[in-house]
Order: sequence, then structure tokens, then C-alpha cells
Amino acid sequence: MKLCFGHIFALVLLSLFLASCGGNKKQVEDSGDAAYSPEKDLSLQSYNLEVNKDQAAGRNPYDTLALREYIMTNYPAGSYLVQFDRSNAFNVPKYAVIYHHADAQYIFAIVAKSKTGERLIETKNIIGYNSSFVNLDSTKLGTAFFYLTLFECVDNSFQFVWEKQIPIHGGFNRMTYNTWRAKGIPYVCCDYEDGIIVGHRDYNLFLVNGLKSPPHLLETYEGLSRRRTMTNLNNDMYPDYYEYYFYNLDRKIASGDSVGFVWNTKSNLYVNTRNPKQTRPY
Repeated sequence: MKLCFGHIFALVLLSLFLASCGGNKKQVEDSGDAAYSPEKDLSLQSYNLEVNKDQAAGRNPYDTLALREYIMTNYPAGSYLVQFDRSNAFNVPKYAVIYHHADAQYIFAIVAKSKTGERLIETKNIIGYNSSFVNLDSTKLGTAFFYLTLFECVDNSFQFVWEKQIPIHGGFNRMTYNTWRAKGIPYVCCDYEDGIIVGHRDYNLFLVNGLKSPPHLLETYEGLSRRRTMTNLNNDMYPDYYEYYFYNLDRKIASGDSVGFVWNTKSNLYVNTRNPKQTRPY
């Protein structure tokens, strides 16, 4: 028996209706209205968190769900635990959380906060390549401030230890825990995609004074005509870097000279080894 267009249309509507009525409850996407209402945003976060709790198995007092709830409860409105960028279209995004490998009672996490007085940010607008262009005009979608944060697990809850601001507003990709081989100092690398320079930026936070002291920040990057690489120039406990210069010619981009910058502990600035008047904060 052949079905006419009207029958097919009716079957599609019936299927959609049944799908909306049955099955497990799903997370609610932000319609955009919550960005202008802290109350709606909190309600939306709470609902989605409860959905995730219902679906979770093998929980513990210091898992990611518990950390999300802690941030939602104790941070200002518009603060969120950030997720990694998707590596493909089908995987489930991972939250930017690292349990310290030597001592599981400490947790590194990247928290994004909304700028006071602007619309609340949406995490989907600050993650990935497309969101890296938000640095050109971030106010329309809200301005995000990223912080690498260390939490300590105490008595089935979280205790804030320190936070260090990451000086960028969008394009977050992922974070990793590494060791600087030159001095054996651990550091957390926060990687951001940057479509403006056609490349990426790494904000490397070094635990120079131990785990519980705020880290030292060094930025490195790689782009079409920009490059900065980590090095050890003066053999102290702080990483240094080479900044490279390029020539934009008619038909190609040619690499030019490079200059070293070393960390000055008195001024708390990176200083050009050729021209001490030229400095960088990180």
C-alpha cells in the first residue's frame, strides 16, 4: 500500500511526539535567555547537574560532578567548569580537570568566570577554534576570564588553594600536566586555539615554588608568522623563551631573527637579552 505525503507527515509528527514523551530525561540546552538572568542560569545548571547525577555510576565525593556542584554553589553567577574541545564530532567532551598524579587529594581545574556587568558567558562560545575569534569582540557574547585553579579535597568537600588567571578570552582546547626537563619542574599547559594567528597559544603554569604556591606563567605560541618557544637561557629555576621574527614577503613568509627573553625576579618581568628596555609580563 502506498502512503501519500499527508500520511508520511502525520507519521513523522507522531514519532516526534512519542520521542518527546518517552525515554530518559535529557540535559536542557541554553536557549540564550539564561545569559541575561542569573536565576535562570542557576536553574538550568542545577537541572543538568541532577540529570548527570542520575546517569552517573561509581561516584565519589571528589568527582567532577561534585566539583561542578561546588563551583555552582560557591562561585559568582556565570562561573563554570570548562570542558575540553571535542576531538571529533562524536566523542563526549571531557572536563578540564586533572587529579594530581602524586597526590589525588589535589585537583587542577580550569574555571571560566563571566565579566561583571555583561551578559553571562556560555561555555560553548569559549571553546574551540571558532571561539578563538571572540578575542576580537567578546562583549556581544559576554567576556570570559579563565583561571587555572587548585582545589584540595578535605572532609568530603573542596577547599580553594589558589587560582591564576590565564590572559585570554576564548579558544580553549585542552590542558596537560608536564615536566620541564631542564630543571625537573612540573607545569600545567593550557592550550588555546588561535584563528587570528592561524595557530595556537600555550599558557604554561610552572609550580616553581611547590604545589600549594601560585604558579609562574610563561606563554608560548606557534602561528603562521609568529613563534615563541620555551628554553633555559640563564640556568635559574624559571623558564625562559626565544621569540622569533618573520618577514612577510610577496610570495612567502620567511623566518628571520630570534631573540631571547629571561625572567627577572626583581621586576617580575621577562627582559629582552639584547634590549633590556623591552619587557614582557609572561
